[in-house]
Amino acid sequence: MTAPVALVTGASSGIGDATARRLLELGYRVYAVARRLDRMAALAELGAVTVSTDLTDDTSMVELVDRVLADTGRIDVLVNNAGYGSYGALEEVPLAEARRQIEVNVFALARLTQLVLPSMRERRRGTIVNISSMGGKFGEPLGAWYHASKYAVEGLSDSIRAELAPHGIDVVVIEPGAIRTEWGGIAAAGLLDRSGSGPYADQARRSAKVLSAGEYQGSAPEVVARAIGKAVTARRPRTRYAVGSGAKAMTVAAWLLPDRMMDRMISGFFGVAARFTPDLPAASREVTPTR
Repeated sequence: MTAPVALVTGASSGIGDATARRLLELGYRVYAVARRLDRMAALAELGAVTVSTDLTDDTSMVELVDRVLADTGRIDVLVNNAGYGSYGALEEVPLAEARRQIEVNVFALARLTQLVLPSMRERRRGTIVNISSMGGKFGEPLGAWYHASKYAVEGLSDSIRAELAPHGIDVVVIEPGAIRTEWGGIAAAGLLDRSGSGPYADQARRSAKVLSAGEYQGSAPEVVARAIGKAVTARRPRTRYAVGSGAKAMTVAAWLLPDRMMDRMISGFFGVAARFTPDLPAASREVTPTR
């Protein structure tokens, strides 16, 4: 048999990079996708096929899938990892930014899934891995649009899991907790830009401090990559994998606790965590769809 083929988005850093490496170790032919090829040079040296793709452009996505199928004739695994966290008070986030958040985190995921499904359905096998978040189970102050996008990924995944099962296609949701990637610094920079002054400034400064700390604290992205590796090689994968710092505890809490108690717990966490988190260099970087 030829090597199985995996397509991994958001592969320029963090979870996507670690996942591409893990799938290479498992013998997959990996197509690693991000906007910037230079940030995937190390993956190319390891044997991944790196492709520059704009996941907000339909033509770019069609060309990507056409290329993989022309090269290999198959796509066994799609890891929908690309995404970012748009933070800010609902009152202060422009709707253009809100639409971009949903476009990147939800519509790009759904469109790429649409494009790979015909070949998977024809072969009656395949695995769709959607990277959600523990934040797909609860909300947090100043994160309305990010959490809305992850709730959407959860609902979309649950629906298509039953829809695709008769065609031999598995759908798996990964719910990472706090992971050491640049995601938190990017989210913090956007939060301070939108809500760092004005009526929500105190909340924003506390939340940004905790989000920025995610670059230095939490679990390594390899924890998530290993879970994805287990899922795509299992004969019958679990429907959900909550992995990384805090993920299992928070998803269980969201299930067990009344809403108002959950609200108090999350708000209290940001207050306490901000007091005990050391001051870190302010994040200042372009907000791009990556992890």
